[in-house]
Parts: sequence; structure tokens; C-alpha cells
Amino acid sequence: MNASPSHPIASDEQNALERHALEIFAQPRIVAARKEVREFWTHSAPRSNDALKCMDWAFEEVMFAAVVWSLNQDPLYPKVITITRLPHRLGDLDVPGSRWGIDNPDSVYRVIPISGAERYVIRGKVPSNRVTENYFTLWDAKMGTVDVLDGKTLVLEPDGSFEIAVDSDPAGDRPNHIRSAPDAHEFYIRDVVMDWKTEMINELAIERLGDPPSRPPHGLEEELDRAVEYMWKWARESDRWNAQSAGTPDNEFEFTIDRDVDGALRNQIYILGTFALSPGDDDALVLTIDLGGADYFIAPISNAWGTTNDVQNRLGSLNRAQSIANEDGTLTMVLSLKDPGVHNWLDPSDLHDGVLTLRWAEFEGGEPGDSLSAKSQLVPLADLQKHLPAGTRFVGADERRAQLEERAASYAWRLQDH
Repeated sequence: MNASPSHPIASDEQNALERHALEIFAQPRIVAARKEVREFWTHSAPRSNDALKCMDWAFEEVMFAAVVWSLNQDPLYPKVITITRLPHRLGDLDVPGSRWGIDNPDSVYRVIPISGAERYVIRGKVPSNRVTENYFTLWDAKMGTVDVLDGKTLVLEPDGSFEIAVDSDPAGDRPNHIRSAPDAHEFYIRDVVMDWKTEMINELAIERLGDPPSRPPHGLEEELDRAVEYMWKWARESDRWNAQSAGTPDNEFEFTIDRDVDGALRNQIYILGTFALSPGDDDALVLTIDLGGADYFIAPISNAWGTTNDVQNRLGSLNRAQSIANEDGTLTMVLSLKDPGVHNWLDPSDLHDGVLTLRWAEFEGGEPGDSLSAKSQLVPLADLQKHLPAGTRFVGADERRAQLEERAASYAWRLQDH
């Protein structure tokens, strides 16, 4: 069995895989493939000037994300690997970020490869300060859901530990069970941290049961083949996601992602839209969010390459816990290049255009209310106060600085190397 890590992200197997990913990333074949993918992706769809300006770092993140993910694709030797991380240090090494797929900054995403012909057990431990939302989703190779377990339903031991059986048999009297199938391919596990200051993710480990593996782990050539495959796949999938909202008006948010075919959770509502601000930086997009009974909500800003921007040191996303609600329980957020002095400011990190993927989850009774909505209005920044509800919280320079310092500090544990 892979031992439960002392740090829920920076486990020994995580650190070892990231070191190996850096070696693979430097292989001549991968370097050449990165150049080919970059040339393709630059011209595969119309790109704004701001999108092209952030391509250098965003492209490298997506390509490194593809390598990290591709290296944990052997169901006979499964690992629990965290993906979509920010750039960080690993000992004396600089590890690139690995964000991709319109990531949620609140989420710690972990993947585990499995085969429907094998049996496994996932072992873990829930902390006392549990996350708001946690799902164990079992996918097929096209991100279609095979089975899903809501972490809130886990039956725990007194110390918070648990075991989840994974196989193709009926659950029977086993309380923690995920039913596999011939097309089962991979676990996609999301621990959603809404209160960054207090919530902590689960510890996780995986064990394959049964006879010893029938073959050795994948060799270098197979790793390189799969890394190149994933690099191309990640670029093309990002274009496909962007194409879903192509033709919809900027600054309007009505397009709902298909939760069964795009890797989205069935228990969430995703509304995707693009924003576009004027070159003069003198306007603001006012968003009014009705939660529709959701305990969880986030508004993350992404760029054309499918990564979020600066979410640790800038307000590149806001969730319900980080925002101040209106008197009627709705949320009003302001997206603008210039700081509008509003507490609920969404900072696009110097981008005039990009993507918002609004997400609602954890509905009372399991279903969203009819009032769930995202209303938007582009207004002159000089007239912003006329378009804000009474009681809107404004902040000065000192309070903004404190808000950002607290945000950065509360995220930092995710980037530790042990």
C-alpha cells in the first residue's frame, strides 16, 4: 500500500512524480513537441492581444500539466497525484504550474488511474476542519461519469479514517463503495476549499489488490508517447471548451456546460461566459449572483488557454466565503481593470478579456432553486456607485492590502514541498 502522506498534497510520490516530470519536460522529443503544439495553438482560433500576452506562461503551465497527468496513467501502479498546482519550489527546483481545464482555485484536484478489471481500496483520513465539498468521481476515458461518491456520505472511523472499496461488484453491505465498470479509467477527486483560512483537504492513498502486476511499469518511450498525446489533447480540448461559448455575447452569462460529457460534476451548475472590457480601462462589469439555495459559489477568471491567472496574490477569483453578501443574500461582484474600491472586486490580472466559469454547488435538497441566476451589466467605472446595491462594502488601500495578504497566506500551504 502507498502510505498516507504527512502532507495531503506534497507526499513522497507527488514529489517524486514532479521531479520525474521535470526530467521528461526537458527531453528533446518533448521540447520539439511543445514547439509544434505552440505553433498550432497560437493560430487554431482567433486570439486577442491580451490572450497572446499571457500565452508564454499559460502555455508552459498547460504543457507541464499534460506531462504530470500523463505520468500517472498506469492502473497497475496507481498513485494519488495532485494536478492543477501553481508554480512552486521543490527543494532546489522550480516546478512550473500545472493548471489546465478552466481550473477552480478553490479545488485541490487529485487523479488516480484504475482499470475496470482490477480491484482497489482508497484509504484516507478526514480532518476535523473538513472542506465544504468533496467528491470522488470515477470517469471513463472521455470524462463521462461511471460512478460518484459524495465525500459527505463517507462512513468514518472514530479517528476520521476511512476506506473506500473500488470494484465492479454491487456494494452489498459495504458502506463506502464505488462501483467500477469495464470502461472505468480514472478517479478525478475534488476537495473544494471554500474557507482558505480554516478548511483542510483529506489525506488519500490507493492500493491495488490481488496478484502482483503482470508487467513492469511503463518505460521511458511509452511515457514520452503518452506525454506528447496529452500535450496535443490538452490544447485541442481547451479549444473545444472555448468553442462552446463562441458566438454568445460578451458580458452575458447564460451558457450552461453539459455536466455529463465535459468532466463537470453532476451536482454542480456551471455557467460559462466571456467578458470584454474597453481598452481605456474605464468600465466595469457588475455581476449580481442569486445563489438559488447553493451553499457553495465561486466566480473564477480564466484566460483563453484554460488556466486561471494570479489567484494567490490577486483577486483572480472570489467565492462565497471571500465575499460580502447583499442584504437579500445575493452577491454583487465588480470585474474591472482598475481597483473600484469594492470589497467584492474580481481582478482580471491586467487582461481586458477572458472567461468566467461561474459555479454553484451543494444545494439544499439536492436541486437548485428557480431563482439561480447571474445578471450582468457593463457600466462606466465613474458611474459604478449608481449600479451597486445599498450597503455595498467599500475598502481603502490598507484594508485591500490586508485582504490580499490574508489571501496569499491562506493559500501558501498548498505550495509546500513536504
